[in-house]
Amino acid sequence: MTISNFDDLLQAARQQAQPQRLLMVFACAELPNDCTPEQRREFESGGGALVPAMCANKTPDEIQSFATLKLESGQFQSQWHVVFVAALSGANNTPPSSSDIEQTLDRMVESIKLGALANMIAFDTSGSAITLE
Repeated sequence: MTISNFDDLLQAARQQAQPQRLLMVFACAELPNDCTPEQRREFESGGGALVPAMCANKTPDEIQSFATLKLESGQFQSQWHVVFVAALSGANNTPPSSSDIEQTLDRMVESIKLGALANMIAFDTSGSAITLE
């Protein structure tokens, strides 16, 4: 299955045999205080450093659609630019433990800070998948 938007991911997660948790890190674009004029121009045209701002984890059934997720996220973080998502699978029909969820979210945050984004899918504010380079 090709995942071109968040709702595709939601559908794929719901089809898995084992219980799933969708782990999400919402990130904001920021401009460093000591930025160069070139960095400021890039930021003003949609650039900037992505900084993790909020984490969440939900079962696929707890999310109706990307539209409802976006609405809910706005209650806690007024502005975000990208949401990074990873799925964490349970085993033997048992959901992932709270400890596993917390550890994985911590690793996701650290990976985003380091720019190591290979194990996550990123979505923009419209729910479209973003190609990461």
